[in-house]
Amino acid sequence: MANISLDQIKQVDLENIPVEEVFTQLKCSRDGLTHDEGKKRLEIFGPNKLEEKKANSCLLFLCVCWVESKILKFLGFMWNPLSWVMEAAAIMAIVLANGGDRPPDWPDFVGIVVLLIINATRAHEVIDNFANRGLRSLAVARQTVPEKTKESAGSPWEFVGLLPLFDPPRHDSAETIRRAIELGVNVKMITGDQLAIGKETARRLGMGTDMYPSSSLLGQSTDASIASLPVEELVEKADGFAGVFPEHKYEIVKKLQERNHICGMTGDGVNDAPALKRADIGIAVADSTDAARSASDIVLTEPGLSVIVSAVLTSRAIFQRMKNYTIYAVSITIRIVLGFMLIALIWEFDFSPFMILIIAILNDGTIMTISKDRVKPSPRPDSWKLNEIFATGVVLGTYLAIVSVIFFWLMAETDFFSDLFGIQTIVGNDNMINAALYLQVSINSQALIFVTRSRGWSFLERPGIGWGWAGAIWVFSIVTYFPLDVLKFTIRLALCP
Repeated sequence: MANISLDQIKQVDLENIPVEEVFTQLKCSRDGLTHDEGKKRLEIFGPNKLEEKKANSCLLFLCVCWVESKILKFLGFMWNPLSWVMEAAAIMAIVLANGGDRPPDWPDFVGIVVLLIINATRAHEVIDNFANRGLRSLAVARQTVPEKTKESAGSPWEFVGLLPLFDPPRHDSAETIRRAIELGVNVKMITGDQLAIGKETARRLGMGTDMYPSSSLLGQSTDASIASLPVEELVEKADGFAGVFPEHKYEIVKKLQERNHICGMTGDGVNDAPALKRADIGIAVADSTDAARSASDIVLTEPGLSVIVSAVLTSRAIFQRMKNYTIYAVSITIRIVLGFMLIALIWEFDFSPFMILIIAILNDGTIMTISKDRVKPSPRPDSWKLNEIFATGVVLGTYLAIVSVIFFWLMAETDFFSDLFGIQTIVGNDNMINAALYLQVSINSQALIFVTRSRGWSFLERPGIGWGWAGAIWVFSIVTYFPLDVLKFTIRLALCP
């Protein structure tokens, strides 16, 4: 593989070169650079300075957090890569000012340096003001090219100003997040934007503003209260993180899962793919990349996130149906088996097998209706609390079994019902006892479904239409009732002369 020089790189027309020729022009293959080629390019371009930048950024953050003063804020503006370039230009100006056997032009030099410092400070102040309002900043510069050709170097670039860019959330995003929070879903914002932009966006959406920079995920926070917290606890309590990279998103999902949270992740880009794959529920939004779609469990086909809330409600409704089914099945099984067993053992009563078969078939029909039941989803995240489910089923089933035993004793051994309601006694009449017991078991079995399907009082689960409507319906029904006799007599006279 041939070496490539910096001059050769500058000669490449990056605006018109096809993608297929990139590897050819860079003198490398799709497998990447070899060791020798990488070493050669390291000599040309030099090592990466990002680590130094990170350290200096942390020092800046420490200074600003220590005391909010104008002087330290001014120094903070000057402690960044852009200011380093300006400082280098100032040093070069000093060297040039003292050359050529000419006395240095100190007034011009000092004026240029002061202008550089003022411009840098103002630019960073405007950028921070934009960020506090949730606006991104785009620097605008211009260049004069007298030759008007692409090959011409042109004059130096001149900084013109900053252009604020606002990427507004969707109109339904705030309502979607509000509904999700009401349903007990802990929503966190993970963004690559500045911390100030992330906080302002979260405020607009009604989310919490307890957000932190990505450096806090690495234990590099300059805030003592944050640095003292374990990363897992910080991730769990935070409302979001700003300035994150793909590896940060992956770690956030991983830490939440380690804290026994069911974690869902939404994303649309290649950088979201690792976190989408790691999450329990990866959701690729509309118009996402192929990588995000492949790594996700759910792919949205329409813009917006409101469908996620609908999915939460649907899943909780399904879970509630399964829970209701389990409680009813356990209750009715214990009720029939225990109740009839006690009656048979205590009184040696002979039941009709057909009666028990009919009860079992009707109970199966009742259970089948649960699959289409219009249940009320749980307002909070739910789980399989097997102790509660089986305890409820056992207690309800045992209670109904005891009720059936007591009913049989009062009916077959005493005159309780005949004395209380003035009806004939059925003591010693096995056929009528069978029929009465069947009716009592059937009524309670069918009524049990209303208890197991509701989270509150069974008779208040579905609110009524009110006494006003009930009265109006009764009046309307009574008024329309009287013509029925008239119609009956009219038909009789018409057909029977």
